[in-house]
Amino acid sequence: MRRPKKRFQPRRQEDPNRINERIRVPKVRLVGEGREPEVLDTKVALERAEEEGLDLVEISPNADPPVCKIMDYKKFLYNQKKKEKELKAKQSKVVIKEVRFGPNTDDHDFNFKLRNAEKFLKDGAKVKAFVFFKGRTIVFKDRGEVLLLRFAQELAELGTLEMMPKLEGKRMTIMINPKKGK
Repeated sequence: MRRPKKRFQPRRQEDPNRINERIRVPKVRLVGEGREPEVLDTKVALERAEEEGLDLVEISPNADPPVCKIMDYKKFLYNQKKKEKELKAKQSKVVIKEVRFGPNTDDHDFNFKLRNAEKFLKDGAKVKAFVFFKGRTIVFKDRGEVLLLRFAQELAELGTLEMMPKLEGKRMTIMINPKKGK
């Protein structure tokens, strides 16, 4: 036996504010630009909104009586979304790029990774450089520290060292922040 296919029904998004006929209280406090706040019957307030060709929007439902305002609701929602979008665009996301070395990294590999790190810092990303010690290479801690300090010194004009080399388990790590002017 076959089951009937379910039809897709888009969910109606509930408005955050009650508008027009959804306001179910007997009296409201009507406020707005260029008008004195006054307490009216909801029907009278709705009639005023219709005369002006706008919507009656409940702003503060918890007040006694609830506060309403006459405005173009769609325009209000549009402006709210626009403001949220602007705020989101102003936020900066911190990107961290990692550069991995071994304690015995040669000059060519070092220079290659240095060029990559320069590019990351120019793009505004933080650089996390670390030396990974495998097995017995942990005895070369001093080489790893020298390598990371040299790396930080080479990048001194593009970024600032956040912390000195720190050994955590089998990793020795430094963080480099991009300079603001770049």
